Amino acid sequence: MRRFLRYAAVAALPVLLAAQSPAPKQAPAPKQESGITRDQADQILEELRNIRQLLEKQQANAPAPQQQQGPKMAKLDLRGVQMIGNKDAPLTMVEFTDYQCPFCQRFHSATFADLKKNYIDTGKLRFYSRDLPLDFHPNAMRAAQAGRCAAEQGQFWKLRDIMAAEPNKLDMASLVADAQSLKMDAAAFQACVESDKYKNAVQSDIMEAMKIGADGTPAFVVGKSTPEGVDGELVVGALPFEMFDQKLKEMGKTN
Repeated sequence: MRRFLRYAAVAALPVLLAAQSPAPKQAPAPKQESGITRDQADQILEELRNIRQLLEKQQANAPAPQQQQGPKMAKLDLRGVQMIGNKDAPLTMVEFTDYQCPFCQRFHSATFADLKKNYIDTGKLRFYSRDLPLDFHPNAMRAAQAGRCAAEQGQFWKLRDIMAAEPNKLDMASLVADAQSLKMDAAAFQACVESDKYKNAVQSDIMEAMKIGADGTPAFVVGKSTPEGVDGELVVGALPFEMFDQKLKEMGKTN
């Protein structure tokens, strides 16, 4: 936000300069009875020049906006992270998600199914899920831990689908009901979530996301598969399938 406000301030200076447009050529001196003398007119023009010079000096000293840079790149070690797809797929996609985030829900409902059909199920892409619960979503940390507790019973991806589709139903009672619907040991699942046993692991994901510059959810790293994980480009936002499709096709050509 501070960077945005700084840019806004710089952008406002040209507007102020435009408001102080060059003074018109000096008109013939009016007669004394007009209420302004030649000396007074000269003083007004000089004052305007001084104001203009001050604004120009401020503009020259103001910090310039950063130049548009290329895509952010990131390498991730994904050993031990939940994955779906062919482990030997040439391309890898990692999602950092917040189950209470409406934009994450949009990705899940509008994009993920097409990615799974066209890339994951065909062996072209392996997909990893990591956590990035945001502080202002009170149920997000619980949901992130719930996913890991479900993994203990082999139900991570099924519970993930439910939580991603229903971000407003992440209270403990709803999560236990979801566990029961998946034929999980609901009591063990609830005890696992309430113990906070995976809180440090979730926080490690958060730190990793911050390290690579993922400042919003959902965030993705898309790129070539490596023995340890992925070497690719950071993408932030619930992009439509068509944009991911284009990126994956371009990356696939270089494999």
